[in-house]
Amino acid sequence: MAPVELRQLRYFVAVAEELNFGRAAERLLIAGPSLSQQIKALERDLGVRLFDRDRRKVSLTPAGAALLPHTRALLDRADDLKRRAGRLSGSVSVRLGYVNWLPPDLTSRTAAVAQVHVDAWVAPSHTQAARVADGSLDLAVCWVRTEDLKRLGLRARLLGADRLYAVAKGGDSSDVPDVAARDTDVLIDDDVTAWAAWDAYAEELAQSTGARTVRISDGGVTGPAFFDHVRRSRRPVLNSPKGQTTPLPPDLIRREIVAPKVYWTWSLVWREAEDRAGVLAVVDALCERVGDLGIHAPDAWLPADDPYTLPG
Repeated sequence: MAPVELRQLRYFVAVAEELNFGRAAERLLIAGPSLSQQIKALERDLGVRLFDRDRRKVSLTPAGAALLPHTRALLDRADDLKRRAGRLSGSVSVRLGYVNWLPPDLTSRTAAVAQVHVDAWVAPSHTQAARVADGSLDLAVCWVRTEDLKRLGLRARLLGADRLYAVAKGGDSSDVPDVAARDTDVLIDDDVTAWAAWDAYAEELAQSTGARTVRISDGGVTGPAFFDHVRRSRRPVLNSPKGQTTPLPPDLIRREIVAPKVYWTWSLVWREAEDRAGVLAVVDALCERVGDLGIHAPDAWLPADDPYTLPG
């Protein structure tokens, strides 16, 4: 029998509780096809069919119903093992996931309260939030909506923010005019597995400001393909948080976005039911000195469902 991952077992429990792959995928914040593939892989590894499914309904097979309570008990024991190991080691170990940004002084701020292990799997915001919810991570730094927090049973505190800008054609950076948000293009990628959070953000930005959406299917929200989209566009193109520090090619320039200024927030998220002192101590250590991030109404824009949206 092939090794079975705890993550797959958590997926099994979610589908068994929802009896609907779409709702389970939303709850886990992963793509429906990916969830279906993971369940099929789990069934293959276990050698039994867990669900009967057709176009109208999903139901547990007798084998699935028999294994469900044992799976829940196994997950509870796995969580208990982690807690006991942490106590025995004499030092709290906290697993932290991220997308592409972390506080530069993370280690110095947390060293006194816990050993923070930054997870090697760099994943999109919706994936990292789901991993915190299912226990694969203790904390994550990601973009999150209020609706996500409620659905997944998470809490969040503001940790950082990026002011986004536009990239346009033109190599002379000596006197570059600002551009209104409504006069920019916003790329939306068809790959929701990788870009679900960005797509939701971009759609609302366009609806709120009048920016124009451009649908793509090549992952060009960032990277070299992004620069190619800029070269083909007649308008400046909004840069994503993943491209904030990437040097621009010499034929492209940066243009500041105004009316309104556009911000992307980074939240530290953890489980609402979290009661481990070490994890909560890391939350306090990272969030106690966030300070003024420059997000002020009425000249700043955040999505309406962003936990930090300001009135006005």
